[in-house]
Amino acid sequence: MQLDARIPGGPLADKWDAHRFALPLVAPPNRRRFEVIVVGTGLAGAGAAATLGELGYQVKVFTYNDSNRRAHSISAQGGINASKDYRNDGDSTHRLFYDTIKGGDYRSREANVYRLAQLSNEIIDQATAQGVPFAREYGGTLANRSFGGTQVARTFYARGQTGQQLLLGAYQALARQIHAGTVTSYTRCEMLEVVVVDGKAAGVVVRDMVTGEISSHSAHAVVLATGGYSNAYFLSTNAKACNVTAIWRAHRKGALFANPCFTQIHPTCIPASDEFQSKLTLMSESLRNDGRIWVPQAERETRHPRDIPEDQRDYFLERRYPAFGNLVPRDVASRAAKREVDAGKGVGSLHNGVYLDFAESLARLGHDVVTERYGNLFEMYERITGENPYEMPMRIYPAPHYTMGGLWVDYDLMTTVPGLYAIGEANFADHGANRLGASALMQGLADGYFILPTTVAGYLAGMLGKKPVPPSHPAFAAAEAEVKDRTNRLLAAKGSRTVDWFHRELGKIVWDECGMARTADGLRKAIADIPALQEEFHRDVRILGSGEDINQALERAGRVADFFELAQLMCRDALNREESCGGHFRVEHQTPDGEALRNDDEYAYVAAWGFDGPGVEPTLVKEHLEFENVELKTRSYK
Repeated sequence: MQLDARIPGGPLADKWDAHRFALPLVAPPNRRRFEVIVVGTGLAGAGAAATLGELGYQVKVFTYNDSNRRAHSISAQGGINASKDYRNDGDSTHRLFYDTIKGGDYRSREANVYRLAQLSNEIIDQATAQGVPFAREYGGTLANRSFGGTQVARTFYARGQTGQQLLLGAYQALARQIHAGTVTSYTRCEMLEVVVVDGKAAGVVVRDMVTGEISSHSAHAVVLATGGYSNAYFLSTNAKACNVTAIWRAHRKGALFANPCFTQIHPTCIPASDEFQSKLTLMSESLRNDGRIWVPQAERETRHPRDIPEDQRDYFLERRYPAFGNLVPRDVASRAAKREVDAGKGVGSLHNGVYLDFAESLARLGHDVVTERYGNLFEMYERITGENPYEMPMRIYPAPHYTMGGLWVDYDLMTTVPGLYAIGEANFADHGANRLGASALMQGLADGYFILPTTVAGYLAGMLGKKPVPPSHPAFAAAEAEVKDRTNRLLAAKGSRTVDWFHRELGKIVWDECGMARTADGLRKAIADIPALQEEFHRDVRILGSGEDINQALERAGRVADFFELAQLMCRDALNREESCGGHFRVEHQTPDGEALRNDDEYAYVAAWGFDGPGVEPTLVKEHLEFENVELKTRSYK
């Protein structure tokens, strides 16, 4: 297969405008004749469904949550990037583009990233018009703060609730279209299959999570906005229900999966308190603006942190990376923290964290200012740990968070299956090997509000006068039968172990061998161990109840079954990529001082994998990356 990213020609700054002009349009009176399915109601999905409805298309939107406003986007705390340069500190569209390319370790497309930077300012205008309560300066202008990987203040925020507030803005826009009748909402419905007819996406099969009913829905185009797959690690910052099933089902139907090993480990997470913990909690990266990260110089230190003198502390990020200090990118900060803990300098009762200390900021800014900026985050930390961060440092440690990999999409955000789109974290498009903080909300809203509603018209215009493939088509019946067969096989196992036991065991393998540090031997071991555990899962999993009512164990089992297949692909991709870049750190490929060592001559490409059947070696298709506007060079934050 030859990949065509359909990147427009011409100067970088003109590509998006030229492409929009060249795309076919659908006239307003004709839009009501087209039906579009959107799966997922986070920022990308809600933004896309609301915008498509506002334009006049007939939209069906699906979520497994009990409300469209309960998507995981609410958990994004710190902010959203835009290049408005309110601080007059040298920011620009080109600088945001450059920081994002560099932060992703030069493994993303220039054209996509520049478009993202261009649209960032429109996102802020849109959200402000919706009433999103961004923080403001004394004079009334919107406030900014800094995030990792940049030397300017370009992050707009609403205390530590930015994702929630932005989602409320998108949700109210979506609710307006539901009330207007252009959008039909299906809650508590999980998409379990993509239906492809004559090589094109024709609809989806979903399961009602309350009644167990399996039903088919058809449309002219299908949009997947179902987030990332960090729960493959079991312990992650993602909500427990987050999963890979929607995009994995699309992958099995012909959509290539790109860069699955590019997973992000977030440095600012509350460390696990014991081995039986089922979820980790993220503390916003915004805290690194005013918190200083350090460890004791002595190993296995047991003194209270306030009793450790300054000259016996190691502010290791400030020492190693003086130009950026505590605001280095997430992959760099995570590996640095791991290095200190591995050296025996971890803090806390389990010695599994580092300190994030606000003593200096409290003295410099005062209690009220720190509370105004981070009060809700401090309160959340104290509720979870029982420790008051005003009086002693927070304890943090890296944890699986975001996934840069996802379905391969072209410049229009279409997968290799015509008519099937992936937006937001469900695609691979904008972040390369590492996402900069405050860029997830930016990409989700850019894809949903501005890009997908424009590019989908180019596909739909060629289908004017054609009705969607009806759900009575044999392809839908076959897809429903496949879903029912998978469900019945899971229920029939009648084994002895819970779904969570298998998920935890899988997560240990993936974390140990395909987590922050990866080796060829470890990856080969994982590729051998995962299928054995997978076979045991299908033989010995025990699911009580039936498939005809609410059954959360059944839901989890289907998702974990897909995680087993995904985990193998993650490890194969990591083994194939003989370099270190961004969040993908191969121990064999590092500089003498422990930094990532890229191999641009051989690996400056997107690794897009095809599915050739269960247990069959996947096919690798390469999209070579061209860099015409930035110079490929080793990242330095020193």
